[in-house]
Amino acid sequence: MENNSNSEDRQRMFDKHYLEMAAIWAKNSYCKRRQVGALLVKNRMIISDGFNGTPSGFENQCEDDNNITKPYVLHAEANAITKVAKSGNSSEGATLYITTAPCIECAKLIIQSGISRVVYAEEYRKSDGIELLKMASGIDVENFKGDEI
Repeated sequence: MENNSNSEDRQRMFDKHYLEMAAIWAKNSYCKRRQVGALLVKNRMIISDGFNGTPSGFENQCEDDNNITKPYVLHAEANAITKVAKSGNSSEGATLYITTAPCIECAKLIIQSGISRVVYAEEYRKSDGIELLKMASGIDVENFKGDEI
């Protein structure tokens, strides 16, 4: 039987690797200002993925002529959550790995989808999403510092 320290070290290793994979997945985004990747993991299996971008059927351009993000661009977390919903899988009890902390709108989706753990690498310009997640019961929120990845 694993002792607690080995179990924590092993979890930390998985966290690091899944965040590295999310960072690679973010490179699929056509957004110029910020590329964000997300992975939904349950029982050590990736059940969904997402990156920020426009909805299906729209042009792959996230910013307007003034370099402002278009209002209909979907965040990586929203893409991963809606993708898992369409798949018939359940995100109940899953871990969401994201390269950037969620905004408040994505935090609401995370809470409602039953995700129990959120691991992120970079801070977002606003902290209200993280603050909301920390208020929600049953959601573990971890900032995996960028220098550790």
